[in-house]
Amino acid sequence: MKPQMCQRSAPGWSVWKLAVVLYVFAAAAVAINLFMLGLLMQAVGFSALSPVTALLAAGPLGIPAAWAAGRWARHLLDEASAG
Repeated sequence: MKPQMCQRSAPGWSVWKLAVVLYVFAAAAVAINLFMLGLLMQAVGFSALSPVTALLAAGPLGIPAAWAAGRWARHLLDEASAG
């Protein structure tokens, strides 16, 4: 027997639309985490990561983070409409 594909039951926003809306928040979270990681890496001999460098690196790294946040939000919307 063929497994059924999970159909989106809640109408509305796709994962990518949610990802576009959440991109700013996801990129900001990535920037904060990169900056903190740079501070922690000083304990093992690396130089600190500047806030500007963390922001520049967070631009492209925010895309997969926003997609993951969009998937999570879409899952929550599907779950809420099913129950």
